[in-house]
Amino acid sequence: MAETLRFAPRHEHVFLGADHDRHERRTWIVVGLTLVTMIVEIVAGTLFGSMALVADGWHMSTHAAALGIAGFAYSFARRHAHDRRFTFGTGKLGDLAAFASALVLMLVALFIAWESVIRLASPVAIGFNQALVVAVLGLGVNLASALILKEDHHGHGHERGHEHGHSHGGRDRHDAHDHRHEDHGHPQALHRGADNNLRAAYLHVLADAFTSVLAIGALVGGSLYGWIWLDPAMGLIGALVIAHWSISLIRRSGAVLLDAVPDAALVDAIKERMDAAGAEVADLHLWQVGPGHYGAIVSIVAVEAAAPAAYKAHLAALPQLAHLTVEVNAAA
Repeated sequence: MAETLRFAPRHEHVFLGADHDRHERRTWIVVGLTLVTMIVEIVAGTLFGSMALVADGWHMSTHAAALGIAGFAYSFARRHAHDRRFTFGTGKLGDLAAFASALVLMLVALFIAWESVIRLASPVAIGFNQALVVAVLGLGVNLASALILKEDHHGHGHERGHEHGHSHGGRDRHDAHDHRHEDHGHPQALHRGADNNLRAAYLHVLADAFTSVLAIGALVGGSLYGWIWLDPAMGLIGALVIAHWSISLIRRSGAVLLDAVPDAALVDAIKERMDAAGAEVADLHLWQVGPGHYGAIVSIVAVEAAAPAAYKAHLAALPQLAHLTVEVNAAA
C-alpha cells in the first residue's frame, strides 16, 4: 500500500545577526560622520590654501566608500531577508562585504607602503604645523567612529525573546533502505556570533586612527629634531600592521564564504548527542548561514531507527543550529 507523503509548510530563512539593525544604524552614523569630516576638510583646505587638508579630505572619501559597502550590505540583507531567491537567506552578505572591505584595506596598505618607500628614497618637505592639525583632527574623528562601531562582547548568549520558528514535520521514506528525511523541526533562539561586516568597518576606522597616531609621532619628531625620514618609516610600520589586519579579515570572511566548518566543538557535540541517542553519524555537514546561525545536515545510521524528530530533539539544546536536516538510515 502506498504511503501518503506529508509536505512541510513553507518557512522562513532569516539568518541575520542578533544585533543586525543596531549594527546597521551605527555603521550609517559613522558613514555620515566620515562624509561630514571629508567635506569640512576639503572646503577648509580650499579656502585656506592647505593641500594637506584637501589631501586628507579626499583620503577620507575612500574610507567613506568602504564604510558605505558595509552599510549597504546591512540594508540589502535586511530588505531581502525574506527573498526566496536566496536559498539560505541573506545572512552571509555581510561576510561578502567584509571580504571586499578587506581587499580595500590591503590596497590601502600597499599604497601607503609604496608612498613610504618613495619618500624614503626621495624626501619631500613637510608642512609640520598644517599636517599636525590634520592628523589630530583625523585621529579625533576616527576614535569617535571606533567607539561607535566597537562591538559589545558582554552578555554573549542566546536571546530567547526573539525566536523564529522553523517547524514542520514533513519527511520522505524510501522503503529500500528505510531512509527518512526531516528538515527543521524545532524553534531556534537567536544566537549572537561574530559579525565580520561590522569588524571590517571597525578595522577601517581603526586603521585610519592607527596611522594618525603614527603620523602625529612622526610629525612631532620631525618638527623637533628634523627627522624627515621618521614620517615614511612610520608609514611602513602602519602599512605592515594594516596588511596584517586585512589578511586576518580575509581569512575569517573567506572561510564563511567557502562554507568552512565554523565550530569544531559543535561538530563533536552533535556526534556525542547522536551517540547517546543510539545512532552513529555517517555524514555531517556544518556551515554558517549568518552571524551566530549555523546550518547542519546530519546523516545517521541506527540499528533501531526512530523518526528524525526523535533525533532532532536530542539536538534541540544547541541553539546555533538554525537550519537542521536529519537523515535517518536503518543499519543493514
